[in-house]
Amino acid sequence: MKIEIDDLSRPEIHALLDEHLQNMYAVSPPESVHALDLAKLRQPGITFWSAWNGSLLLGCGALKELDLEHGEIKSMRTPSARRRQGAGRAILAHIIEVARSRGYRRLSLETGRQEAFEPAHRLYESFGFARSGPFGDYAEDPYSVFMTMRL
Repeated sequence: MKIEIDDLSRPEIHALLDEHLQNMYAVSPPESVHALDLAKLRQPGITFWSAWNGSLLLGCGALKELDLEHGEIKSMRTPSARRRQGAGRAILAHIIEVARSRGYRRLSLETGRQEAFEPAHRLYESFGFARSGPFGDYAEDPYSVFMTMRL
């Protein structure tokens, strides 16, 4: 598996992010969807990675700098057909390593509360993330789970 910084130009990435957004809107009310589209992922302060096995896309994830000591994980996704093969775990480990190398003291994320998000909760908890309150520009939301990890 090769994890690389991605410029968001490949059709495989577009398809995966479309799948991600469609799924988020299918399981959450629109006002509770915090997933970023392509334009927002291209903003300064966001680094986006993709994981590949040759030409096969295995997943993606992003790191948004909130301030010099705090980062946010965004756009963690593996294609539905490629789940449970370790790509999500590898991308998350890579993002945590980069956050540490940047000198962040804290890494946070927002994810859904519904049953469909339970595998994500378990993945994040296995790395040491704990449930917390809203951070950054987020507000309390009955459909959101906020998690933070001290680095």
